Amino acid sequence: MLSFLIGPFALALNHLLLFLALGLATLVGWLAANRGGSAPGSTVFNLFLLGLFTARIGFVISYWPQFRGEPWQIIDIRDGGFLIWPGVLAVVAGGVWRAWRQPEMRRTLGLGIGSGLLFWLLANMGAGIYENNAQLPALTLRNAAGESVQLSDYRGKNLVINLWATWCPPCRREMPVLEKAQNERDDVVFLFVNQAESPQTVSTFIAQQRLNLRNVLFDGGGQLAQHVGTMALPTTVFYKADGRLLGSHLGELSNASLTHLLDSFDSSLRPRTTP
Repeated sequence: MLSFLIGPFALALNHLLLFLALGLATLVGWLAANRGGSAPGSTVFNLFLLGLFTARIGFVISYWPQFRGEPWQIIDIRDGGFLIWPGVLAVVAGGVWRAWRQPEMRRTLGLGIGSGLLFWLLANMGAGIYENNAQLPALTLRNAAGESVQLSDYRGKNLVINLWATWCPPCRREMPVLEKAQNERDDVVFLFVNQAESPQTVSTFIAQQRLNLRNVLFDGGGQLAQHVGTMALPTTVFYKADGRLLGSHLGELSNASLTHLLDSFDSSLRPRTTP
């Protein structure tokens, strides 16, 4: 599963794991305080916010060329642009500083933060194993002419598959970003897989928006969304040339977040070095 529905809200798996880690850290800290020591109280949540802030700043610095022309997007965290490890280091450093200032909180804060980070690391390792084992589905889609198109025909190429619909506002907003990347990255094939709409509706939308999208396909029954395990649009999935899932993104993509995800293709091709 790449996303989950919680009431009217859709939550990506990595975000759900992050909030579960926060809840576990808070619970463990509270339980530890019942056996002696000072309860962390709001400290765990404040450290969580510090980590998010640092992760966002690290991302903005790393992808500043993409933000330079649109600086207002720095505060639009809906693009999911975060660098995790600067955030983790900020949480650890903040926890050490707080424990040094308040010795009575050392045990409870250490247990809370330690359990939360351990859960998050193990859960992400599990998610990584799932991604490495997930394969490009063998599904049949349709093109605008009604002809059958096999997804398996795209094996051997790095793939970005965008699941979208014309009625979806974030889908509409991110289309120029995807179109630009499509024109700039010759090493990646972009598939725009519309969900349960007619070719006429889609062609009218593309003409009105003056978009030049290659590889527009149609998934009338939502088979692809069901197969990858997403319940919300837009969802973008990334497959290596060998057909293995590389990553996914729930929600609107910005220039910076898409560049970050496309960089994953380059890093996956780098040879591993041994000491």
